[in-house]
Amino acid sequence: MYTVDLNCDMGESFGAYRMGSDKEILNYVTSANIACGFHAGDPSTMRNTVQLALEKNVGIGVHPGLQDLVGFGRRNMDITPREAHDLVTYQIGALYAFVKSEGGKLQHVKPHGALFNMAAKNTRLSEAIAEAVYKVDPELILYGLSGSELVKAGKKIGLRSAHEVFSDRTYQHDGTLTSRRLPNSLVKNHASAVNQVIRMVKEGKVTSVQETDVSIQADTICIHGDGESALDFAKYISQALKDADISTKKISYFL
Repeated sequence: MYTVDLNCDMGESFGAYRMGSDKEILNYVTSANIACGFHAGDPSTMRNTVQLALEKNVGIGVHPGLQDLVGFGRRNMDITPREAHDLVTYQIGALYAFVKSEGGKLQHVKPHGALFNMAAKNTRLSEAIAEAVYKVDPELILYGLSGSELVKAGKKIGLRSAHEVFSDRTYQHDGTLTSRRLPNSLVKNHASAVNQVIRMVKEGKVTSVQETDVSIQADTICIHGDGESALDFAKYISQALKDADISTKKISYFL
C-alpha cells in the first residue's frame, strides 16, 4: 500500500472575515498548514485552528507568507534572502507560541503562495528559508514543491524535506505550477484532480499543460481550504485515496 500525507491550508480567516470550513475539513486531512498573520489569519484564528488540529490529531505546520494581506500573499515581492529568513523565523515563532501553550508540537513548515513558488526556483531564497527553519528547530519538516530548489535546500542543510504535489493545480513542463494568472491554472473537476493525484503517487508522473509527462515525487498532497467546494473535495479525495489503496498519515509518521 502507498502512504502519503494529505495537507490543507487553514486558519485564513481574518478579523470579521470568515474563510474556509476548517473544523469540518480537519476530519479528512492529516496535516494542517496554519496562516500566521502575514498573508492571512490573526492571533485568535491561529489559536482556534491549533486547538481544532490538536483535537483531531492532525499534524500542525507553519504556513509563512509574504506580508501582503491585500494580495493574500500570492503576489511576488522583491525580497532579499535575509528578509525571507527573517519573515519565516518570525512566523514560526508566532505559531510555535500557540502550539506550545496548547500542549502540542509543531510538525512542519510550508511557505505560502508567492513565497513558495519563488523559493521553488530561487536557490538563494530557498537556502535562506531552509536555514531559518533549521536554526529554529532542526526536527521540523520542510515542505517544498516536488523536485524544487526548496526541497534541495532543506536536504542540504539537514532537514527532513517533503516533496509536495497539488491536487487542484496544473503543471508546466519544468515541474512548476501554472501561474494562477493563467486561465488553465486550476483543476476544477473533482475526478480529474483525484486521477492526477493517484497517478503522481503510483506512477511518479504528472501530465503538464504542454501534454508532456513530468517526473514527480508525492510525499504530501495539498488541497486548498478556501475554495467554494473545499469541504466536498476534502471528503471526495479522502475516500478516493482509500479506494485506490493509498493510505493517508501525518508526514511525521513515515518521512
